[in-house]
Amino acid sequence: MEDTVEFVDNAAVKASPDRYVTVTVDVAKILKSWRESLFAFEWMLPDGRIKPHKDLKPEEQAKRAVVEEQLKKGATLEKPVLGIGLMDNVEIGAGRAVFLTLAARGAKKLPVHIPKSSRDEFIKFMA
Repeated sequence: MEDTVEFVDNAAVKASPDRYVTVTVDVAKILKSWRESLFAFEWMLPDGRIKPHKDLKPEEQAKRAVVEEQLKKGATLEKPVLGIGLMDNVEIGAGRAVFLTLAARGAKKLPVHIPKSSRDEFIKFMA
């Protein structure tokens, strides 16, 4: 499925493109790490699965609906931006709805932006 989605650079990265690099990550490994995020509860069940659309808060439902509509139309999606948080877990910044909607639809690997300074820390998450 992820092979049929076309990605473009995230607008958040365009302001400082020299600070970021694009890598392809293993979705399952990212989710396992992100599960430790303080924000994971918004999209994730305690067992690590992505919440069904109906179980998301209304504002998150709206974000997911936008991504679903873009996918339906075959529109390009912005690559999510990931980083390493204070507790050494992955954090999903800009593009969280894109990453998690595709993960919920079964994506196994996805292209993302990461800070160049975090490249070594992301090696274990790369596909």
